[in-house]
Amino acid sequence: MSGVSALISDLAVILICASLVTILFKWLKQPVVLGYIVAGMLAGPACDFTPTVTDSESIKVWADIGVVFLLFTLGLDFSFKKLMKVGETAITGAITVVVGMMLVGYATGLALGWGHMNALFLGGMLSMSSTTIIFKAFDDMGLRNQRFAGVVLGILVVEDLFAVLMMVLLSTLAVSKQVEGMELLNSVIKLTVFLLFCFVIGIYLIPSFLSKCRKYLNDETLLVVSIGLCLFMVLIATKAGFSSALGAFIMGSILAETVEAEHIERLVKPVKDLFGAIFFVSVGMLIDPDLLWEYKFPILILTVIVMVGQICFGTFGVLLSGQPLKIAVQAGFSLAQIGEFAFILASLGLTLKVTDHFLYPIVVAVSVITTFFTPYMIRMAEPVYKRLDVWIPDRWKQMLLKYSSGSTTIHQKSDWHRLLKSLLRIVATYTSVSVVLIFTWLQYISPLILSYLPGLPGSLLSLFLILAIISPMLRAIIMKKNHSEEFQKLWRDSKYNQGSLVSLIVLRIILCITLVMIPVARLLNVAAGYMWVVASIVIVAIIFSRKLKRQSILMERRFFSNLTARELEEEKKATINHRFANHMLERDLHLADFEVRQNSPTVGKTLKELNFRKICNVNVVTIVRGNIRINIPGGDERLYPFDKIIVVGSDDDLVHFRTYIDEKYQAYNKNLSGSKEVNIEQFQIQKGSKLIGRSIQESGIRDKAACLVIGIECGETSLKNPVPTTVFEEGDIVWVVGEHEKIVHLSDGEVLQFNLST
Repeated sequence: MSGVSALISDLAVILICASLVTILFKWLKQPVVLGYIVAGMLAGPACDFTPTVTDSESIKVWADIGVVFLLFTLGLDFSFKKLMKVGETAITGAITVVVGMMLVGYATGLALGWGHMNALFLGGMLSMSSTTIIFKAFDDMGLRNQRFAGVVLGILVVEDLFAVLMMVLLSTLAVSKQVEGMELLNSVIKLTVFLLFCFVIGIYLIPSFLSKCRKYLNDETLLVVSIGLCLFMVLIATKAGFSSALGAFIMGSILAETVEAEHIERLVKPVKDLFGAIFFVSVGMLIDPDLLWEYKFPILILTVIVMVGQICFGTFGVLLSGQPLKIAVQAGFSLAQIGEFAFILASLGLTLKVTDHFLYPIVVAVSVITTFFTPYMIRMAEPVYKRLDVWIPDRWKQMLLKYSSGSTTIHQKSDWHRLLKSLLRIVATYTSVSVVLIFTWLQYISPLILSYLPGLPGSLLSLFLILAIISPMLRAIIMKKNHSEEFQKLWRDSKYNQGSLVSLIVLRIILCITLVMIPVARLLNVAAGYMWVVASIVIVAIIFSRKLKRQSILMERRFFSNLTARELEEEKKATINHRFANHMLERDLHLADFEVRQNSPTVGKTLKELNFRKICNVNVVTIVRGNIRINIPGGDERLYPFDKIIVVGSDDDLVHFRTYIDEKYQAYNKNLSGSKEVNIEQFQIQKGSKLIGRSIQESGIRDKAACLVIGIECGETSLKNPVPTTVFEEGDIVWVVGEHEKIVHLSDGEVLQFNLST
């Protein structure tokens, strides 16, 4: 490798090993991630009979970039709005699994004698199921449209947020080396405020920026812009004291709310795949086979704990949320593995130098084993449920059925509940953004202003500017929901409500006065009484300012327009109304959408001919064709390529339908594979040919021989694209498009034997 830098040679070794091993794993129908880890073991220092990586530091840089892109694409698929819509089942299930596995993992680590910090990180690693592996397993097994799959994917969304929170908390604990309640609380508050600030500011600015520049954003430019924004947020998060992975995740979540999200995800995917592969290879490079053999019993113990613990806690959590036993068991068995977040937490522990080196390969080994068994565990769920259904007493079954039915009952929310929920969301959001803006301004901007304009003038200018920036948010805190339907109804219903409603307004005013007093106290050296007076005057001016009112309304409109832009776009294109789909999930019937593939045998056939209702026991309720939606289509409606058909049926019926379509597709394309290439050829009609005196239409050239006459030469006359009534004559030179063998037979007049009586 003389003349080639170590970075390039190491990268060559990594990618060659990764490509060869992953091809083998594809052939074995195993997850690609496992292939990358095995490739890392081959390229690492533990393996002597293959070329190994020489510069581990450069690989660490590549791996860090891989983590950034993994978290960025995870954020693109996450979205905070999606989190708010996952429902009680996903939240309850995720909390049960994470808390339960954290405690079990921590206790196991202490029982094995690994120490407090190792046990703490171990608990975090064992609590996160693999989003990548489960998605891949569901796709391979055709289970994405099943009822339990939606529950599992919702749990994974919530777990992703817990994983990010865990990264921050474990980093804090690693630095402090001890568990202190106040320090943890401060970390959580700091993280919450930072997330809210980034989300609100990001949603306000970034979609507007992308919308303004949309006509200039081709694929290349959009890729550069999105990666640039990702790395910019990584820089901000690092400066704020958080990890680079958190910054990448936040920017991905912000871009997930834009209309360009799917486009960005498609563009970034090859970059993510490349650096993600390098990351997983680097994970394998840190594995020492001798160390694995030394810790074989802890690996076995942890594998059993992960699989049994995830199944038990997952099943219990989903059952606790009010889902039927079958759904709970299927969800629990689907979660029985750990994945990419375990690697990221293990890397974090090594980077912070708070975990021992043996923990990393042990966790990787547990992940590999549990990942390998994932498809088998998913298939095992239904037989286990059937066995449980036999064992469980009837009295318990009735109790579970009653509990699940009661949990799905719609309860009417009171006006007070709706008002307080809305106010809490508004006040928390705008207060967080205001606090971050104030402290950022006082920390960085104000000293810069005072350096150019010292003394009282600089302080007054700085105070005026920060109050001007936060004033729309302060007005929103005070005035929002004061004229809402809930507020007015409560005011009219009872005079006893009026005192409480006025108190809510007063409390919000006091909160805003306190927020104004923070910069006043820092920038103006005045007594507390004067600060209250100044702050009160500012708040009164904010309340009665018509210009500020208009500005506040415009700001809010832009924010919510950006926030809902992607949702509105998806509603237009959506095959299934999400509210209706969620409602259907509580029953035996289930809605699912399927796309008609380009070369599907169903193309061009009517629904009556296909007869899906009789064959598969499903009904086609809607056909989405571009922007056209055909609801309750008739039997004469035909299917065309890329149509999206929405069918309704039970889980078993939908599985049968998917299998039936796949089998028909494979059989059809197998027949097509035997078709040969078409060519333009010519032949001359000889004396005695059966074609003489026959027209093109009568000859059956097109219908029977599947050929097309494109020209006829007759003496000095040449006909281009002759009409079907053109009669063949002796000596004509016929130009035909078709398969060679069919044209040869055609020249002998064989086609006439099929459709003409002589």
